[in-house]
Amino acid sequence: MSYYSRHVFFCCNQREAGERSSCNQKGATQMRDYAKRRVKQLGLDGPGKIRINQSGCLDRCEEGPCIVVYPDAVWYTYVDRADIDEIIEEHLRNGRVVERLRI
Repeated sequence: MSYYSRHVFFCCNQREAGERSSCNQKGATQMRDYAKRRVKQLGLDGPGKIRINQSGCLDRCEEGPCIVVYPDAVWYTYVDRADIDEIIEEHLRNGRVVERLRI
């Protein structure tokens, strides 16, 4: 068994102005911080549970800010905290993929 049941990576890549889109231009770092706090508040963090991390470019920035959940290999985009809350509740807590946010 892996150290975490699910490992969530938030693309927090930041490109220079004028270059192609990047997730951090759309608030990715703030959403990662929010997800990390929320998972901790819910008691879902730690060994055998869920880990929220930032990553460098996941090369899907044009599809919106993105995250990937492993080992499920499910990719999501999101707009706001409500989307992050839905991913946490439905996918991370209950194991149901949120199809409307899936990339």
